[in-house]
This record gives sequence, structure tokens and C-alpha cells, in this order.
Amino acid sequence: MSINQLILNLQHLFTQIDMTTWIVISINLLLILFSRPLVSMVYHDGHHDSRFSQRLHVFRALNLVILIAFGYYHLYAGKEQQSLALKLVTIPVIIYLAFLSAHLANYFILKRYGKKREIKESIRQIETYHTRLLTLFAQVFIFIITLISIIRLLGFNTLLETGGVIGFIGVLLALTQGSWAPDIFSGIIILNSDMVEEGDVLQLRCAEPIYGMVFKTKVFHTEILNLVNNHRIMIRNAQLRDQVIHNLSKFASAKGLREKLSFKIGYDQRPSIVKEMLNSAWEKAIEQQISGLETQHPVEIVVGETGDHAVEWWVFYHTKDIERLPRIRAELNELFLETSIEFDISLSTPLTHIAVLIDRKPESDDAGEG
Repeated sequence: MSINQLILNLQHLFTQIDMTTWIVISINLLLILFSRPLVSMVYHDGHHDSRFSQRLHVFRALNLVILIAFGYYHLYAGKEQQSLALKLVTIPVIIYLAFLSAHLANYFILKRYGKKREIKESIRQIETYHTRLLTLFAQVFIFIITLISIIRLLGFNTLLETGGVIGFIGVLLALTQGSWAPDIFSGIIILNSDMVEEGDVLQLRCAEPIYGMVFKTKVFHTEILNLVNNHRIMIRNAQLRDQVIHNLSKFASAKGLREKLSFKIGYDQRPSIVKEMLNSAWEKAIEQQISGLETQHPVEIVVGETGDHAVEWWVFYHTKDIERLPRIRAELNELFLETSIEFDISLSTPLTHIAVLIDRKPESDDAGEG
């Protein structure tokens, strides 16, 4: 094919495309080109976050599907196929508009009714009870409108046919409600209680205690950032609600969180010497200015338990830097260990043995009695 023939074919093609199609193609091309800044305006996650990449890919994919559908409708669909091609064009447009409407509604609801909180030195809008309910209602409304539009577009025009399709989806949701309904309602209850919010530091009782910061509250699960291992944990909302949650960020005193260190020391050490050692270790902690300690409040040193093998001493202190709690404990334990070595006091739990003497009669006496 010559260049002139190619130019003539392109001119003929361009004359067949109306102004509306050009506008749709131009808008979708612009949305694809500026998709990253547009998505970042709605979602404030980092560009390296996996969820940001997923949303960006979905946004671009829907625009690309619309472009392909419009190209097929104008280039390859004949007169007998135009009705089917028009449906193939309209359905992606409806899904795309529903996708945008749901996410924009979520953004404006969170912006209007969300709560501002500083998390890791940045201000974020966090979910509340009202934002979660309004978001669910908005998404259900958009889903119903989208579903009815697609059903009518596919040719199910009568009320019986439309009701049959909606009824089938309703039965499917009812059969699977055991896997999603408890998590949705548990998430709403947790948000309504104001007990767990994004940015709070929790202590969870699992196989071993977990100290984590609530990173994100989702519809079905909660993401928690493990402060010790620096990785994320996903817990179902229903499972999170079923267990005992220690919210360390919501302390009840202006002094901060009242924390405890425990040491088991043998009975061979006099209490006055043990108190002197513990006070000396605390003074060193003040001198070293361990970050996070509320040193303006006096330390409390008491006898907690008097067990079978050792005396359990408790050291109470206060802190408001809850995110550094595991690090503070580690630094204090190291300091108390070094001080105990200086005082020649062992922090290992001793093991005591008691010898019991049994007074038995001589065997000869037993034999004589027989």
C-alpha cells in the first residue's frame, strides 16, 4: 500500500468519527497521561505503596478498555454488529463511572466527616463510625444503580427478568454472608466504640505478645504495623473484636502510660541492697537521657510477689512515647542488667531445694516385733 493510499484511508476513517467520539477518546487519553497525579490527589498513600499501584493500574485499565471498545465500534463493527458493539462500549463506561463515583464519594466523605490525626509525623484523615456508615451506604447505592443499568442494557427489560437477576445476586450474597458480614459489622462496632483508631498502639495476646500500631482500618480487616519486626499484620475485624485488646495509646493519666519492669531476685539478697541497686540503675537511665522516659515523675520500686524461689521486684515508670515502648524496655533491661553485675546481684531466678529427713525405726526392731 502506498503512502497516498494510507493517507486517504486515514482521512476516510477520521471523517467517519463524530465529535462525541473524539471528545471521549481525548478525555480518556488525558486521563491515562495524568492518571498518577489524579489518583494521588484522591489517595494520599505513598507512590511506592502497593495499593496505590493497584488503584493506578485499575484506573488506567478502565480507560484503556473504553478506548478499545470505541475503536472496535467505529473500525470493525458492521451494521449488524453495531448493537452488540454499542453494548460493549457502554458497559465499560458504566463500570468506569461507578468506579470513579464510589472512590470520589469515599474521598469526600472522609474529607468531610473524617478525623484528623498525626501519624508518623504526618497529618492523616482517619476513618470514623460516621464515615464508614456513609461510605457503605454510598457504595451500596452506586452498586444498585450500576447493576440495574447493566441489566437493562443487556436486554432484561421486564420487571420479572430484572428481579430474577437481582434475586440471584441476593441469594449469592445471602449464602456467603457468613464470610463477610461479621467483619463489616465488627469493623463498624469497633469504630463506634472509639477504642481502636488509626495510629493507636495495641498490645495483642497471640502466641506471643504483639506490639503494633493500627495502620489502616478496612471494611473487612485491620492492618497493624508490628513495632518490633517492622512488618504489617492483617487481622479480621471479627477476630480483632473477639480478643482482649490493650490500647496503650489511650492512657488514663496525664503522666502517660504506667509501665512495669519485673525482676526475680533470690531471698539471699537483703531488700535494702536490692532497692539501692534498682534506684542506681534508674539514676543511670536519667543520666543517659533515654528517649521516651518521663523522668520528671519518680520511679516506684515495690515487692510484687514473694514466690517459692525468689522475690519478684516491680519497677514502675511512665512514658508517652508509645511507639518506642519495645525499644525503651530493651534499653532499660540492659541498663538494669549492667547495674546488677556491679552490685553482684544475680537477676536469674534461683532454684531452691528443701531436704526433708524421715525418722524410721531400725529394721531389727521391726523383725523382733514379728
